[in-house]
Amino acid sequence: MGTSFAGFVEDIRLIDHHVHGAYGVDGDETRFQNSLNEANSEPLTEPSAAYDSQLGFALRRWCAEIIDLPRHVSPELYWRRRSELGELEISRRMTRAAGVSHWLIDAGFNTGAMLDPPGMAETAGATVREIVRLETLAETLIQSGQDPGDYVEAFTALLASRPRIVVGAKSVLAYRAGFNHDLSRPADRNVAESAKRWRQRIESGGPVRLDDLTLIRFGLHCAISLGLPLQLHVGFGDRELDLDRANPLLLLDFLRSVQASRVPVLLLHCYPFEREAGYLAQAFDNVYLDVGLAVNHVGVRSRSLIARSFELAPFTKILYSSDAIGPAELHYLGARLWRNAIAAIFGQWIDDDEWSDADARRVVELVARENARRVYGLP
Repeated sequence: MGTSFAGFVEDIRLIDHHVHGAYGVDGDETRFQNSLNEANSEPLTEPSAAYDSQLGFALRRWCAEIIDLPRHVSPELYWRRRSELGELEISRRMTRAAGVSHWLIDAGFNTGAMLDPPGMAETAGATVREIVRLETLAETLIQSGQDPGDYVEAFTALLASRPRIVVGAKSVLAYRAGFNHDLSRPADRNVAESAKRWRQRIESGGPVRLDDLTLIRFGLHCAISLGLPLQLHVGFGDRELDLDRANPLLLLDFLRSVQASRVPVLLLHCYPFEREAGYLAQAFDNVYLDVGLAVNHVGVRSRSLIARSFELAPFTKILYSSDAIGPAELHYLGARLWRNAIAAIFGQWIDDDEWSDADARRVVELVARENARRVYGLP
């Protein structure tokens, strides 16, 4: 007798197409608690309140067993056991339990406590590829002593010389400026002028953080010119982001452009705009989406979120992502909650004779790994 559908979902190896490093350095409970809240970018005034959330409940339900504890253990006992094992052992157990064969890591944001890509590969026992964050690359360049007048050539050369491990590019345009702007390619002279102003601001003691729209737009088009799949943060994030300006429908003019049509455009996370993203994935041949990040934060309600992602979008356009960062419980939970949801949702459609078992398995393979392999050119 063949494997049941639920067993098939459980056994399939995932490609996590957008994720960050897990912690590799021990920290205190407050760091852990703050890491369970995505939207509040300040230290929590009551860190323990993070446990009383959908994520906090899902963590104690599904992660406790990975560290040899009973389900629904108290937060106090969970933290005690976690501390006994240490962060690196937690990361090893959780990432390996996730059943992920490839992690595509955006290492553009790293507090120094997180594992770098080689460290993730060793700890997780899996293949790691990288996604270069365009804004971080620009911030590295502007501090390098390069003449800002040569910014166009220097940035292009730097991105073109990326290691072979890099398989795509990402922009946090949603955070830095929002989508409600002209996103066409700026003239080279305007890029050079913006780079000069940026350098002057830094030399005057200003922040390095790139928020100049001209330079951000240039980064997008540079990645496109090099044929890199382009990831864009969409929707839910911390409060630094203006959520109303992170609606993917604001990208319509950009997506209609000839330039944007030349590469895969991957809309990351998308919540609460997963339906809008699904429309765009149906409307544009080169647009893809995932619902990572929010899956962890809505916990048991992730089944509804994941079901909505299968409404309008063609199934060849949906990818799996956890967008986990920091506590490796998030790397495991993203996979665990996704498998739970897919087994329940597709399983019901099979039972209701809306889908065949064979079609359901084929869609699982597409979303779990085959779409990502095709988009990023993975072996």
